[in-house]
Amino acid sequence: MANIASVEKRNRQSQKRRARNAAVRTTVKRALKDARATATSTDPAVKAEALRKAMKTIGKAAAKGVVHRRTAARRISRLAKALARGTAE
Repeated sequence: MANIASVEKRNRQSQKRRARNAAVRTTVKRALKDARATATSTDPAVKAEALRKAMKTIGKAAAKGVVHRRTAARRISRLAKALARGTAE
């Protein structure tokens, strides 16, 4: 355990950030899962809305620095391709 005040504070800050980042990552995973669930839907409006929501969630996570911007772009791209194909991969 740290004995220096600045190190103790840094540990507290890191724990807060870790919890916040975990919550954001969980939200991203849920958005992806929900969007993939609509992949077999025949209604294109449902797919488009699910993709839009997922893109927004992933974009916010990238803007906050929780996920790298290229990781976010890759996930959005793969999701869009999967929804266009009509598969849940």
